[in-house]
Amino acid sequence: AEVGKAAGHAHPLLFPLFVFPEQEVQSFAFPATSLRAMPERKFFLRRFPHMTEIQLNMYHALALGAAMYALGLVLMKKIPVLSRFCIPAPLVGGLCFAIFNTILYATGTAVITFDDTLQTVFMIFFFTTVGFTVSIPMLLKSGKSVIMLLILSVVMIILQNVVGSGVMALMGKDPLYGLACGSIAMIGGPGTAAGIGPDLDAAGAIGGTTVAVAAATFGLIFGSLLGGPIARKLIVKNHLRDELAEQTVEEDVDDTYYNTHANNFVYGFLLLMFCAGVGNVVSVLLTNLCGFSFPIYIGSMLVAVVVRNVIDHFKIMEFPAQEISTMGNMFLAIFLSMALSGLKLWQLVDLALPMIAALAAEVLLMVVFSLLVVFPVMGRDYDAAMITAGFIGFGMGATSNAMANMQAVSRRYGPSPSAYFVIPMVGGLFNDFFNAAIIAFCIGLLA
Repeated sequence: AEVGKAAGHAHPLLFPLFVFPEQEVQSFAFPATSLRAMPERKFFLRRFPHMTEIQLNMYHALALGAAMYALGLVLMKKIPVLSRFCIPAPLVGGLCFAIFNTILYATGTAVITFDDTLQTVFMIFFFTTVGFTVSIPMLLKSGKSVIMLLILSVVMIILQNVVGSGVMALMGKDPLYGLACGSIAMIGGPGTAAGIGPDLDAAGAIGGTTVAVAAATFGLIFGSLLGGPIARKLIVKNHLRDELAEQTVEEDVDDTYYNTHANNFVYGFLLLMFCAGVGNVVSVLLTNLCGFSFPIYIGSMLVAVVVRNVIDHFKIMEFPAQEISTMGNMFLAIFLSMALSGLKLWQLVDLALPMIAALAAEVLLMVVFSLLVVFPVMGRDYDAAMITAGFIGFGMGATSNAMANMQAVSRRYGPSPSAYFVIPMVGGLFNDFFNAAIIAFCIGLLA
């Protein structure tokens, strides 16, 4: 058995189906973390002493992520309600596998685990592309509305974390779970939830990734449900604009076309690799300097910000922003599919009631803040109502939710060029960077 295990680890693709007993647990010989390393291992072994563990190595995990992303795309086409609420395809496919794995676990049949090495690599690449979006000259030139909305967004990030952590603490749970229900899931969305969740696990909030992704899914749905109706209420109550006689169909906001050159992708990829490598050193230095752990990608994000602005300032080259954005979408899709496929949904059982309370408080916070702060500060006009709809969209889900909310309102009351400029600038460019920095500080503070 030991020789077979050694062969399986040395050549995992050639020995995928050997089964070796390991005391109470049988395990397929894929290199991965043993069940005994799971925090719930005692309960697991006591309840299912002979359950089979199927371990996938990083190559199999990568193939699984690609397959689940493809499944998500198919289901998005077959089930229109998923597209209506802007649910990402990786989330759909990944959750399907997570549910399947949970059924196997609950019935005592088997449990599937896999090596998340490549998941971490793709996560770092994705957040590095986020750092490339922070152009300081662009921010200064974008006007008062963008700066004001960015300030409101930062305030909301802080409030979401305070409310989430406070509710969890009041209910006797680790406040770190409150961060998972706060800006990690709400303003961050599924990508940030899957990326930062492992840091919560490492800080002691076992199951933090599962909680964060579940909360992010909740936010995606309610961000879409609330944005349009609240904007309509503001428009009607304040007599901002009459309803259009005819509805016009606009181009899908997710469809993006641009002209490029192969070399631009090469330059973008080289910049990405450089920032990811140097950023690892920066992350280690920051951790040693500050005394607490930062997310593994924070150094790469900071280096990417510096590189982007140095290139813009000295006009070294035409920055390949669109190409890097396209690569970022690719990395996000694969990493998100892999992260969601590995969710242990059974870890939500003990946190169900506190999660419901925390998420209800987050919804109430978003509604009150949008009506009493965002709409008045942004000008109390039609553009402000549209911005409010977009703010709710990315404040509880993602920029795609924000654009879908504004698109729904504009079909009924007409377009708002100002809102269509401001929301993507804040929700799609600058917001993620500030959110990641604040989350890193909060995790270090509460861990």
